[in-house]
Amino acid sequence: MSGETDNTPAIFIDLGTTNTRVWLAQGQTVIARAQAHLGVRDSARDGSNQRLCESLRFLIDSVLRSPRDRSVESPSCIIGAGMITSSLGLAEVPHVPAPAGIGELAAATKRFDFKQITSLPVFLVPGVRTGSLANDATQADIMRGEETLCLGLLAMGKAATGSVVLNLGSHWKAIRLDSDGRIAGSVTSLAGEMIYAAQTATILASSVSADRPPSLDQHWVNKGMNEQRRSGLARALFCVRLLDLSGLTTPDQRIAFLVGAFIASDMDAILKTGALTTTAPVTLIGTHALTEAWRAALAEAGIASVPVPEPETEIALLAGLQEILMRIEWK
Repeated sequence: MSGETDNTPAIFIDLGTTNTRVWLAQGQTVIARAQAHLGVRDSARDGSNQRLCESLRFLIDSVLRSPRDRSVESPSCIIGAGMITSSLGLAEVPHVPAPAGIGELAAATKRFDFKQITSLPVFLVPGVRTGSLANDATQADIMRGEETLCLGLLAMGKAATGSVVLNLGSHWKAIRLDSDGRIAGSVTSLAGEMIYAAQTATILASSVSADRPPSLDQHWVNKGMNEQRRSGLARALFCVRLLDLSGLTTPDQRIAFLVGAFIASDMDAILKTGALTTTAPVTLIGTHALTEAWRAALAEAGIASVPVPEPETEIALLAGLQEILMRIEWK
């Protein structure tokens, strides 16, 4: 399948920790899309990927059954990235070591047949590993899915060689791109999942709303950042409860404070690794509220950053998968 044109319809999958998205697309045109609030976190809880397989079968069938122009050909394959290639996904595909670019990722993409899900061949894109898990795992890092997003951002001109992509999803990840547009390394935290857990599964659930506001009050973001730097993350989070008991703050102010504590914790840690510098521009990926809060925080540290609107992030991910699809071999 080497040299496949970008006009060939295909099904694209992005499977993450908490969400799964499926598209039927031809080039840059999305013909149909479907998604489910289910990811490998559910496989971890269930001890099985059965629900994940059932969800993928349903989502794939949904986009295949969607109304479309008769001139559009049927897709010939499926290509997926993200946690779908982990031990909790469909099949584990080993990470490729950094530095890794389009050539390394395409060469390591594997073909599978999952007859219980689809009759189409499925190509799974590997993730990228920084350092060695065997020598000192705490100094290593891994990604699955973000490497494909970075390829698309580069292809679209939304990220530059020698820059940093800061992806603010379930995991917060700073990804360094080298002068050749390869992934040079990354640093990851569980901040996104921890914010959700604090909102929904701790005593703070009664102090903040379960939903994220469309914007975050930067004044209260800064207060949360300052408190984290003064007393540590765990104490800063308890201060959310104290702010509630004071009766002088709103739920939206308290969630801004909470997010600010996590921003300070992660930003300071990433700065120490050298992954963030004042000389490397940053591309921010995430919700509008979160990227704007990070943009302001980075500006205070003298680091320039540009948020990418969420619709363009989707296009970038598809563009990255297309880049790989055009270079893989049937095998």
